[in-house]
Amino acid sequence: MRDHLTPPRVRRRHRPPLRRLAAEAGLGAIAATGLAPLNLWFLALPALALILWRVARAATARTVLWQMLAAGVGWFALALVWIVEPFMVQPEIYGWMAPFALVLMALGGGLFWAIPAALAWRIATPRHASRIAAIAAALALSDWLRGWIFTGFPWALTGHVWIGTPVAQSAAVIGATGLSALTLMLAALPGLLRRTHPTPAVRALPGAALLVALTGALWAAGLSRLATPLPPDTPVMLRVVQPDAQQALKWDPEWSLEFYHRLLDLSARPGDADVVIWPETAVNFLLNDAGPVLPQMAGSTGGATLIFGIQRAEYPRYFNSLAVAQPDGTVSATYDKFHLVPFGEYIPWGDAMARIGITAFAAQQGHGYSPGSGPDILTLPGLPGFQPLICYEAIFPQHLLRTGPRPGWLLQITNDAWFGKFSGPYQHLAQAQLRAIQSGLPLIRSANTGVSAVIDAHGRIRTSLPLNTMGKIDAALPAALPATPWWRWGDRPALAFLALILVTAIWRRRA
Repeated sequence: MRDHLTPPRVRRRHRPPLRRLAAEAGLGAIAATGLAPLNLWFLALPALALILWRVARAATARTVLWQMLAAGVGWFALALVWIVEPFMVQPEIYGWMAPFALVLMALGGGLFWAIPAALAWRIATPRHASRIAAIAAALALSDWLRGWIFTGFPWALTGHVWIGTPVAQSAAVIGATGLSALTLMLAALPGLLRRTHPTPAVRALPGAALLVALTGALWAAGLSRLATPLPPDTPVMLRVVQPDAQQALKWDPEWSLEFYHRLLDLSARPGDADVVIWPETAVNFLLNDAGPVLPQMAGSTGGATLIFGIQRAEYPRYFNSLAVAQPDGTVSATYDKFHLVPFGEYIPWGDAMARIGITAFAAQQGHGYSPGSGPDILTLPGLPGFQPLICYEAIFPQHLLRTGPRPGWLLQITNDAWFGKFSGPYQHLAQAQLRAIQSGLPLIRSANTGVSAVIDAHGRIRTSLPLNTMGKIDAALPAALPATPWWRWGDRPALAFLALILVTAIWRRRA
C-alpha cells in the first residue's frame, strides 16, 4: 500500500531507487580503474563526467548525497581493495576484520564525496552549469582535505588517474591537489558546455570536444617536459636491496635469520657502491641491541655507507626508524618516522587500550610506535643531503621540506608486504612517482617485497625490481632539477582557484 503521508514521487526524489544507486556505484568503480595498477585513465575520465552530470541534475541535496555516496563507495571499494591484506597476514587473529575494514573505508571515503557535493549543490544556482562546476570544485577541495583531516589519508585522489601518463607532469606546477582539480574540471566540461538538442549525448558534444582537445594539449605539454634532458647523473653509486621478506614470515625466528643473510649477501655482490640501502624494518632486532652485529652489517657493503630500516627504543617508547651505519659499524645518524599509520603503528589512547589487549598490529615492540620529531634532511659525507620518508610518509606532499636547504634526493624505505600483491604496492609506487614530479627531486625506493625502484626527477622509473622478487639494483643517483613551481608555491594557487569557483557560485546564488 502507498503511504498517503509521503507521496511516492517525493520518496523517489529524496531516495534514489536502488538501481540508480547501483549505477552510481558502478560508475565510481569504473572511474577507479584509472588508478594503478590498471591505469585506464581513458575510462576514468568519462565515468567521472557521467557522475558529475547525473548528480548536477538531481532534484534535491539529499538525492545528491545518496548518489555521490554510492559513487564514492564504488570508487573507494575498488581503489582500496588492498586494505584487507594486512588483516590476512595473521588471518586466524585478524581475518574477521577484513571485510569490515573495506566496507568502513569505502563508506568513509564515500562521505568525502557525498557531503561536499551536497553542500556545493546547495550553494550554487539552480542552473546545471553552475552546479556541476561547484560540485567538481568541492570534490577537488575534498581531495586536499582528505590529506589533513583525521591525521590524513590522501590515497586514491582523483588526480592519481594520470600517474604514468605525460599529463602527470602538470603536478610540477600545480601539485597533487591541482591535478585533482584539473581532472574534475575536465570531467565537468561535457556538462558545462552544452548545445540545445533533445539527445543528451549530442548536447554534451561541445564540452566533450573541448575535453579531448585540452587533454591532448596537456599530453603534448607533458611530453615536451619529459623530452627536456635532465642534468647528468651524480657520481654517487647506489645499491638498493630487496630481500623479498614476506610479511607472514618476516618475524619468524628462522625466517628472519634467512632474510638477514639475504640482506648481507645482496649487499656484498660484486659492484662498486657508495651507499647500500635496506628497506623498512629490515632486521628483527632493536638498534639498541645491534652493537654486536653492526660491524657485520656495515662490513657486508665493502666499504659503502649503509642506510637501513630498524626499530629502536627510548624506553618505554619505541620508534620505527632509519639508521645510517658507517663502514666501521658506528651509527652516524637516525631518523624516526613521525607520521604513523593509525591502528597499524599506533592506537589512539594506546597505553589505556593496551590494558584491554588492543595493540597496534604492525608494531613488533611495545603497544605501538611513538612518533618522531618531524621531517628532516640528513647530510652524510660524500652524499647530497636527502630527506628520508618511511613508508606511509611518502603519500603526504605536505611532508616534503620546502623551506630551508633543499635536499638533493628523496629516500623512501617501505614494507609494502602489508599491501598484498595486486593494487596496494603499485598505488604506493605511483604516489612516490608523483612526489618526484612535484618536487623535481629523484626518489629512491627500497621495499622488502617490492617494488624497489630508482625514480628520476621527472617521475620516470629508471630501473626497478618486480614485486615478490629477491634482488638488488645498482644505479647512479639521478640529479635533481631546479625547484619546481609547486616547490615554491605549494598548493596555494590550486586552492585559490577552487575557492574562487565556490565563492563565485555563492555570489551568483545571492545575486
